[in-house]
Amino acid sequence: MSRELGLGLQGDKRPGAYGTLAADAEAAGFDVVTVYNDLFFQPSLPALLEVARATQRVRLGPSCLNPFTLHPVEIAGQAAAVDAASGGRAFLGLAAGAWLDRLGLDDLRPLTAIRETWAIVRALLRGDDSGFAGELFTLVPGSRLAYEPLRRSLPLLVGTWSPRLTAFAAAEADELKLGGSANPALVRLVRERLGEGTRLVVGAVTVVDADDAAARDHAWREVALYLPVVARRDPTVDAASLDRDRLLDLFAFAGDPSRIAEQAEALFEAGADRVEFGTPHGLDARRGVALLGERVLPALRQLMA
Repeated sequence: MSRELGLGLQGDKRPGAYGTLAADAEAAGFDVVTVYNDLFFQPSLPALLEVARATQRVRLGPSCLNPFTLHPVEIAGQAAAVDAASGGRAFLGLAAGAWLDRLGLDDLRPLTAIRETWAIVRALLRGDDSGFAGELFTLVPGSRLAYEPLRRSLPLLVGTWSPRLTAFAAAEADELKLGGSANPALVRLVRERLGEGTRLVVGAVTVVDADDAAARDHAWREVALYLPVVARRDPTVDAASLDRDRLLDLFAFAGDPSRIAEQAEALFEAGADRVEFGTPHGLDARRGVALLGERVLPALRQLMA
C-alpha cells in the first residue's frame, strides 16, 4: 500500500455533517476517513455509520475505542456494524484512552487491556467460542456473536505513543497511529521502534486557510487544549524551550496550503505511511476540507512525484 492521506472528524457535529464532510473528502481524493472517540464527545459509531452511507471507496474506522469505557464484546459489535454498513471498508482503532482519571477508572494496565481486547474481538469475529480467561477480561466458553459478521477479521490500528504498545503494534497491528503530532523527529524514532511490517499514521489538529496568520492563530487555540498531554510524551522535544511557532509546526498542521503540504511531505520523508488531517480543518470546517482537497492534496502529489 502506498502513501495515504486521511481526514479525521471530531464527534462534535450535528447529524448529517459527517456524511457531507466524508463525501467531500472522498471526492477530493482522500483515502481514509476516521472519527475520533474522545471522552465527553459524541460516540464515534453513529458518525461512522453516516460516513459509511455517504461514501463508496474510503476506508473508515474509529480513532480510537478504548476497553476502559467500552467492553471488548461491545467493541467487536461496533466494529462489525461499521464493517457491514461500509461493505467491508472498516478498520478497528484501539487505544488506552486519555483523561480517564476524570472518571475514576483504573487504567494502569493499558498493554494488558489492549492485548486482551484484541484477542476477544478476533475470537468473536471468527466464530471461536472456546472462551477467554484473561487478567482483566473474561469470555465464558460458548460465547459467540448472535449474527454473522461481514468479515471474519478486520485490520487493527493501535493509537499510542508508548514504547510497549508500539512493540505490541509491531507484532499484532496493521497500523500504529501517533495522534497529536506533526514532528518528523518523532516519526523517525517510532519508525525505528516499529520496524517495517506495520504502517505508521501521523495525525494532528489541522487549520488551513489562505490567510496563513489567521490559520495559525486559530490552530494555536486548538492545540493549547492538548499540548500539555502530548508534549511531555515526545522524547525528541523540550517544549519549554520552544516558541509558539515552533510548537505549532511540531504539534499541528497550521497555515496556508503550501505550508501544510510541506509539513506533510516532511512526515512522509521521515517514514510515515499515512498523514491524517484532523479537526477543525479550517476556520470553517467544510471550507477547510475543500482547501485540503483543492490545494493541499495536489501540492503533495506534486512534491511526491
